[in-house]
Amino acid sequence: VQLVESGGGLVQPGGSLRLSCAASGFAFSIYPMNWYRQAPGKGREWVAAITSAGGTTHYADAVKGRFTISRDNAKNTVYLQMSSLKPEDTAVYYCNVYFSSLNYWGQGTQVTVSS
Repeated sequence: VQLVESGGGLVQPGGSLRLSCAASGFAFSIYPMNWYRQAPGKGREWVAAITSAGGTTHYADAVKGRFTISRDNAKNTVYLQMSSLKPEDTAVYYCNVYFSSLNYWGQGTQVTVSS
């Protein structure tokens, strides 16, 4: 199983970024996918989830209305579109899949929101 995040960077408050997570080594299209984040000095927190076919999404209250999770099963990729970014969104963002009683994580991509 391999999950490779990309798309992070430095953005000003109010700006936007789109994160991508390319998946391989498992049957991507049949599993729900998640995004998590970990801010400096804090624990990892769940951000968003999407069902296998992409028909249902869920969001943490802190990002609801600003972030959008989506997926392209033909490309084995899950996305996180982030808008109206705030300094408190600064974190390392990870994609995640859970199957066979195990959690799998990518290496993460850094998002820094600062003026």
